[in-house]
This record gives sequence, structure tokens and C-alpha cells, in this order.
Amino acid sequence: MKRYQSLSEVKSDLSAGKISCESLTNYYLENIEKKKHLNVYHEVYTEEALQKAKEVDAKLKQGKAGRLAGMVIGIKDVLCHKGHGLQASSKILDGFVSQFTASAVQRLMDEDAIIIGRQNCDEFAMGSSNENSAFGPVLNDIDNTRVPGGSSGGSAVAVQADTCLASLGSDTGGSVRQPASFCGTIGLKPTYSRISRYGLVAYASSFDTIGIFARSIEDTALLLEIMSGADEYDSTVSTLPVPAFSKLPELNKKLSICYLEEGISSEGVNEEVREKTRATIDWLRAQGHDVKPVTFSYLDYILPTYYILTTAEASSNLSRFDGVKYGYRSPNAHSLETLYKRTRSEGFGIEVQKRIMLGTFVLSASYYDAYYTKAQKVRRLIKEETDRILSEYDFILLPTATTTAFKLGQHAGDELSMYLADLFTVQANLVGIPAMSIPNGTDKQGLPIGLQIMTKSFGEAAMLSFADYLLRQQ
Repeated sequence: MKRYQSLSEVKSDLSAGKISCESLTNYYLENIEKKKHLNVYHEVYTEEALQKAKEVDAKLKQGKAGRLAGMVIGIKDVLCHKGHGLQASSKILDGFVSQFTASAVQRLMDEDAIIIGRQNCDEFAMGSSNENSAFGPVLNDIDNTRVPGGSSGGSAVAVQADTCLASLGSDTGGSVRQPASFCGTIGLKPTYSRISRYGLVAYASSFDTIGIFARSIEDTALLLEIMSGADEYDSTVSTLPVPAFSKLPELNKKLSICYLEEGISSEGVNEEVREKTRATIDWLRAQGHDVKPVTFSYLDYILPTYYILTTAEASSNLSRFDGVKYGYRSPNAHSLETLYKRTRSEGFGIEVQKRIMLGTFVLSASYYDAYYTKAQKVRRLIKEETDRILSEYDFILLPTATTTAFKLGQHAGDELSMYLADLFTVQANLVGIPAMSIPNGTDKQGLPIGLQIMTKSFGEAAMLSFADYLLRQQ
């Protein structure tokens, strides 16, 4: 069976009788088995997926199938799916079975999407390489000695390795866009509150968003349209009307675009990444668009602000994992206090422990104003500066990541280098705007390079049209 690039291709072959949902699902299941060494899936829903495929085939014959009939999709192991395991790639949730389904996942299922399995990720979505999972790292399918990016590395590789047509990930500071860049897929982080977070395991609640990995803009747009909108289970979700993202308007006007000067000139940016970004900028200018460099005055404060605030929120959110209510419970405890201490020290991995400790520190009485309060003020300044730029320009362009996929273990013990992998992606989460990564060629080793597009809040429709325009010229 061929490698499908979009749902429309699948539907065309379904209509022509060349394939069935059942045969397509079997094809992906076979690929999962062939690519088992990549360590992408924690759990594959083989029987359930095949049963659903048969049901969708029957609906197609009756003309009653949903909009996602033929879409085989995987979900990151931070999204609830009723009756299925959920671990956030952590030992501390050993044996936990979800009691309900995340709103975003349910909306896809209601449109006849076939959920094929849950996918490996950095533990509690904390990481930039997918090496922090309690179940081992995910491998990049292009080069198995390299990382896929994180934290949604398993979801990115699932699409890259053709084990499903699309995947759902989560993006707190670039966890969809950076793996998309490393794996050569499309990765979308919508506006904060565009998609309900109900059923998403919390890392940092004011940053977390559910994101999409796909091979085509049309699939990305359709999935976004179906998952978006008001939800009675999430008081933070936007109640704004959801545009018809799937009916992408063609780009027929000259745009005003800016790019971050640091994304081109910084010594920390890989030379080939810089050249590919510059080539795209030059092409846009040649097409008559107004493209100008801008300097972001708070760039040096973005990462520190992000890590202070996200670790603080993680410290609070992860306090619920204590060995009392669910998941792993230390067998070595002899009192309530030792139960808490030993369960958390044995159940959480090193990176998660570090972030909890840092978050607890910045929230402590002695340091709250010096760090947490100050970081909130800086977050406001970063938002105001970003909004000012986007009031003058339609889009901001910059590389998704400073490098292509790095080697497994390359940054082991060097947290600063690892954290710098998020340098260009965390801004969108700090201010809540939509952003996406699209493929922008490869380096001399054949490793994918990503281009990041950011735009104003709830501007996904224009951003998707622009991304489609850029991809068509490649």
C-alpha cells in the first residue's frame, strides 16, 4: 500500500474501492510492528482499531460516515482515552486506566477517526529530545542515532515513519513544533484556549495546548476545525466561533512579514538552518511581499521566564501524584510522610524531579516575589512587545529550532544546551499566540529543517493559508 499524504488521498481510494478502512488500518499496524525498534508506541489498540475500521467501512457503504472516515490517528500518552492506560511516560502512573476521554479525542472519534494507539513522550511532557521517558527514548526514523525532538517525539515519529496519518501531541514550550522540525512533518500549536484541555495531563496549565502532527495543511486544518470550540468541561476554553479552517482561502494578497534578526545572525543557529531560512525570506521578497528584520528586545528573557513559570505550575500540578489516589505506590513506605517521599522519589524521573524542585523553590515564601512575581511581569512585557510587532506585520518568521536533530545523549548532563533547543519556540506559549512548524528543506546529511510561523491570537486560518502557500513553492 502506498504512503498517503492526506485524508483526501485516502478518501479518493476508498471511494474507488482500492482500499478499505480495515486494510488501511492493517497496513499501519504492520508498519508499527516493522518499526517497533523506534519505540514509538506504549500501547497499540490493535483489535479496537480494526473493529472501528470495520464499523467505518459499513458507515461508508451507507453514506453515513463522519468527516474523518479513513483517518488513522495516534495520541500522545498525556491524553485521556476512557478504558485505556495513561502514564505520561512515567512510572508514577503505573497501572492507571483513564476514566474518561479527552474532549479533543472524543470529537475526533465522533467524526469516525480511528485511534491506533498511545505514543511515547518525555515524562510529563518535560523535555526537548524524548530521552526523558521512563520507557526509553524514541528514535528518529531518518537516523536512528538521533533524537526526534520532544516532548512529543513519539507522535512526530509516528507520522514520520508512516504508522498513522496524523497524531495529537501537546505543546507547552515547543513540544509539537520542535519534533515536527526534527522529523520533517507539519506541527501546529493553536492559540491558547482554542482547543479544550479537558483530558490533557497538566504540566503547566497556562501554557499547555493540544497540537497536531500531519503531512498536509488540509489535514491539519480539518483536525483543528473539528477539535476547536467551547467545551462545558473546560472553563478556560475560548467560546469564539470556530472558522471553517478546512476551507482554506487561497493567498491572493501581498503580505507584511517580519523575521527575527537573531534567527538569521545568531552564532548559536546552525549554518544550514540559517541558509534555508534566509532562502525562504529571499523568495518571499522576490514574490513582492514586504519582508523586514526586527529585533525582539526581550529575547534574552524568554527562556528564563518560561522555565520559572512552567516549573512553578508543574510543582503545583504534579503534587496530586502522591501514591494515595492512583498509580504507583512505594512498597517501602511505613508512614504517610514516607509514602509521599518514597513514591515521588521512586516514581518520578530525574528531569521531572528537577523541575518540581525548581518550581517549589520559586514559589517559596522567601523567593516568590524575587522570581515568580517578577517572571509574571516579564511575561506581560514579552506579550506586549509581541502584540506590538504583530500589529504591524501579518506574520513572524524564524527557524523552528537552532539545529537539526542532534545525536542521542549529545546533551546528557548539559541541561543548558538542552533547554536552548526551545529558544525560538517558547515565545508563542508565553504569550498564547498560534504558531506552527513546516518543513523547510534538509541539511547536507538529509536531516529535516523547520520554519516557524507565528501570528496574532486566533489567526490560525490566515497562518494555515500562508503555510500552504510556502509549502507549494517547495
